[in-house]
Amino acid sequence: MSPRSNDDAQERDLVDEAADPAETAGAVADPAGTAETAETAGAPGTAETAGAAAGPGERRGAGRARVLQLAACAVALAVAMTAGAVVLGNRDGGAPSTVSSAPGLNPELLAGGSLASGISALQSHLKAQPKDSGGWATLGMAYVEQARTNGDPSRYPQAQRALERSLKLSPGNDPALAGRAALAAARHEFPEALAYAEKALDENAFNERALSVRIDALVELGRYKDAAKAADEADSRRPGVPVFTRYAYVRELRGDIKTARRVLKQALSGATAPGDIAYVAGSLGQLSWREGEYAEALTYYERALRADGTYLPALEGRARAQAANGDRAAAIRGMEEVVARFPLPGPLVVLGELYEARDGEQDRAKARDQYALVDAWTSLARANGVNADLDTALAAADHGDREAALRAARAEWERRHTVHTADALAWALHVNGRDDEALAYARRATATGYRDATFLFHRGMIERATGHEKEARGSLSSALKLNPGFSPVGARQAEKALTALGGAR
Repeated sequence: MSPRSNDDAQERDLVDEAADPAETAGAVADPAGTAETAETAGAPGTAETAGAAAGPGERRGAGRARVLQLAACAVALAVAMTAGAVVLGNRDGGAPSTVSSAPGLNPELLAGGSLASGISALQSHLKAQPKDSGGWATLGMAYVEQARTNGDPSRYPQAQRALERSLKLSPGNDPALAGRAALAAARHEFPEALAYAEKALDENAFNERALSVRIDALVELGRYKDAAKAADEADSRRPGVPVFTRYAYVRELRGDIKTARRVLKQALSGATAPGDIAYVAGSLGQLSWREGEYAEALTYYERALRADGTYLPALEGRARAQAANGDRAAAIRGMEEVVARFPLPGPLVVLGELYEARDGEQDRAKARDQYALVDAWTSLARANGVNADLDTALAAADHGDREAALRAARAEWERRHTVHTADALAWALHVNGRDDEALAYARRATATGYRDATFLFHRGMIERATGHEKEARGSLSSALKLNPGFSPVGARQAEKALTALGGAR
């Protein structure tokens, strides 16, 4: 076969390979066709409820059902997870991600209002025009976005092949280079993301996606001063929703909440696409929740969900805000909805802690099931080439293997020095009884001015353990003053520790 014929065959394979996302999910989640329905396998607590009123033989059956339920959920994780800093609300530390919006998908892709239909249209176009390098670049970026929104990491290899095809047809074209940057960021390959973004900007200094991913990569590498400079530069070149949201987060990392809020409100006022409205309103909800402004957070989350009723970061954020605002029943219902669709570590841990806080007859077993699914997620993430060390460290430190938590936190710290990795390492050291070593990392996590009640709680507990009681009272009081509902379990621990120290909120 001639090289040209081989290229043509590869192009046909690329445009034909993207099956319907629902069909792909079904094939992966239930390869043998034997999985239980969502009502029996995906809803948290089903097996436990069934076992509560059963006899000994039935309870053994219910126990087996719970194992099967967990196994079915674990299999579903293979299609429920997203592999990047752009994850469905899976920022470092379990909060929704700041790099979650793939900037600037081409207008023609979204003209029909559906990413799947846009991809189908692109495939048809590329069958007719297989030498269209721009079309291949757009298809590659669409696959990255589809992986993010559908939780289907199988799209990443497809994205890579499409982007490579674009670059082969038109070497150095900036849309494909920017797509490679976004793909690397989605895979947590932040040095590579930065390198590709810089290459794209060398070709086109005004490429919005490259400008945005450059900020993302610098943030995720802990290079905050460089990220602030990149955000200023991006704002001067391509002001708009993708840049505004990143600009706001860089300011928030430095403790400038006033500017972050102002910029996000400006972005929301200019947003017209439902996806942009959902993302920016959700970001404002997250900011309000972290500041302990629960009513305002709920207002923003509702606005996000009016734009996109399936937007998971808003669904998750609303449940967190409801819990913090005292509506635990609504919070549990909402978080159950989230984890039934996408059982990711952050929501799983929060739901487990909500069960613990409710402390009903079956709630501790339900909580253990959520924590067990975090381990399943971690295994599947790694099997799909996703770096899951930060998720492992954060979940395992409180609800799993503490030594594994420390190994994972150290591994992540070796890769990148962010406030989130510093906090994770500090807490992992603390739960392993290494508080003197932990204190330096806890202080580093709070050194930039970033306002996070969990960071302050962790610092206060470590200060208490190292005998710095005055500092501990200050940190714990600040955590509870800033966001008294930051964690269903952690907030209660902070209250008890502060009382023991003779402090007051």
